[in-house]
Amino acid sequence: MAQPSSDLAALREIFSQAQNIAIITGAGVSAESGVPTFRGAGGYWRKWQAQELASPEAFTQNPSRVWEFYHYRREVMLTKNPNPAHLAIAECEERLSQQGRTVTVITQNIDELHRRAGSNNILEIHGNLFKTRCISCGHEAANYKSPICAALQGKGAPDPDANDAQISVQELPRCEHKGCHGLLRPALVWFGESLDSNVLTRTEKVLDSCDLCLVVGTSSIVYPAAMFAPQVAARGVPVAEFNMENTPATMKFKFHFHGPCGTTLPPALARHQAGQS
Repeated sequence: MAQPSSDLAALREIFSQAQNIAIITGAGVSAESGVPTFRGAGGYWRKWQAQELASPEAFTQNPSRVWEFYHYRREVMLTKNPNPAHLAIAECEERLSQQGRTVTVITQNIDELHRRAGSNNILEIHGNLFKTRCISCGHEAANYKSPICAALQGKGAPDPDANDAQISVQELPRCEHKGCHGLLRPALVWFGESLDSNVLTRTEKVLDSCDLCLVVGTSSIVYPAAMFAPQVAARGVPVAEFNMENTPATMKFKFHFHGPCGTTLPPALARHQAGQS
């Protein structure tokens, strides 16, 4: 199997002709904004890895601890900003939309940095850190409160020696929809849960119709997202991977650009100069 190319000019030529571009993004893009990814070595909050907290079972057993974890992540995110990769994607979407071309971001990230960068056409396949869902009535709503409830003020420290706050369920975030007052959970797709069928259907439609696919900062190991770009490549569509390292999917792609996404992606998506198509 041929090694993927790192020929930027060749990718730029394909990009100049593409009408429907799918951009799949993962934790590597967020990491360059200083967002903790909870991946790999050192990926702990207190004594736990993310998958030990990001599950329906963990929430049922200890909703206070799980809310401390997500409260910490929400508060951290409010201090972070989009980086050059996010901004390049948003600028590209805006510019191409004026030419009747589409750019759709399919992100595994839950941090809203794409939206804050100015992207509009976003499919958040793992949900959103700043949305809640009521476990009683099912109502979902955006929630940017800081702290999300009074009892979580100053809680959630990631230090391994920090003690659980052991907040009573009554004091955790509660639903304000039509007097429901049910317990809220983060509106995220946790381990063991299925992706939202509507989001997945829309994602498949984008992947089926794209004529160029970029895979940015994703390890290509979390399913089903890991299958998205290889499926596009299998039908002969050019796929370009931007990552700090090779992934299990790298050899399936036409292009691979090694390095920080904030450095490698902007030149790929920049405006073509006068005289170029």
